[in-house]
Amino acid sequence: MVAKIITGKTIGGVIRYNEQKVKNGHAKLVLMGGFALTNLTLVEKIRSFEQLQKLNERTKTNTVHISLNFSPKDKLDEFTLQKIVSDYLIGIGFEDQPYLLYQHFDAAHPHVHIVTTNISSKGKRIETHNLGRILSENVRKKIERQYSLVKAEDQRKLKVNLLQPLEKASYGARETKAAISNIVSEVIRTYQFTSLPELNAVLGQFNVGAFRGEPDSEMFKNRGLVYSVLDPEGNRIGVPIKSSSIYSKPTLLNLELHFVRNKERRKTSRDDVHEAVLVALGSSKSLEELASRLRSKGIRPVFRINAEGRLYGVTYVDNVSRTVFNGSALGKSLSANALSAQFSKEAPNLSTGSHTESIGSKDVGVQLPDIEISLNSNQPEDPTPYELRQKKKRKRRKLHL
Repeated sequence: MVAKIITGKTIGGVIRYNEQKVKNGHAKLVLMGGFALTNLTLVEKIRSFEQLQKLNERTKTNTVHISLNFSPKDKLDEFTLQKIVSDYLIGIGFEDQPYLLYQHFDAAHPHVHIVTTNISSKGKRIETHNLGRILSENVRKKIERQYSLVKAEDQRKLKVNLLQPLEKASYGARETKAAISNIVSEVIRTYQFTSLPELNAVLGQFNVGAFRGEPDSEMFKNRGLVYSVLDPEGNRIGVPIKSSSIYSKPTLLNLELHFVRNKERRKTSRDDVHEAVLVALGSSKSLEELASRLRSKGIRPVFRINAEGRLYGVTYVDNVSRTVFNGSALGKSLSANALSAQFSKEAPNLSTGSHTESIGSKDVGVQLPDIEISLNSNQPEDPTPYELRQKKKRKRRKLHL
């Protein structure tokens, strides 16, 4: 476990940062420790801390933002994370402080963010000097032993940087091959997917996609595979990287070995994902609302809609357990047909938004508020959830949430 402590002067900025992650589906609020109410709005959360900080206006550096980063090998459920955070706060002398605990999903390793203040209910300032070097290091080692966690020292030996999130690829921002290689290797190592479309559903979150070529191309016939950076609309940009040139060798042949192994490995997470989707579905009145509720739980749904506006496919990416399931794999009640029947009165306005033509998958995407829609006149049995787009003649559409 690696702990990183940052102190600052603006509690509102730190809370807004984490709440925006929640809104975007990249985090969830796991716990509100020390609060009388748990259904506070963003403004109310900020105000609660500010009222406490006003008890000591002489202390300007009054905000504490802590991230606890774990190895991908550490399998931690939500309850265990809460216990670890509680023990950690006791160890650094913050056991009586109110705090917000967020679990983030924007990296290939499990990690949480803790937002709190060093002003006590009596107006006294809790000393933060050398907090990270002395108290935090001692409690970190104790927690690693108590919960059998991978030690921070072992992670450093493996040259794994747990403090750096798995950043989205951005063409031109850094060397393309290095960016793609890092993302592809980490996703394949930590996520459990059973097909290339399911892998693309995960990679799409980081602006990367795998592409076999057109069905009639030599690359497709020879079972080739390339990886490309995707722009915000899902279009492939820049020079694609051959799978065989990446150090971890994520070729189609090697991926197929993962497909077989992952079918068995992901079974342990199926019931939890099924329950989470079922609960969200029961209180949702539209696909957009369902997507929003699932994102708050760390699950990214990918919906597919044909040219007639009919939902015909759905894939769920659970960024908590790092598993991917097609709707039918979770049960008939969570399949595309069941969702289509439940939301049959919902008719998305497909004429709204900015259109982008695409290739490879032959799609045209339509951007709506918080929803990306693609239409597809063909309905393959296993369509790619996050299509890799190019400019071509035939048009095909898809919806991601």
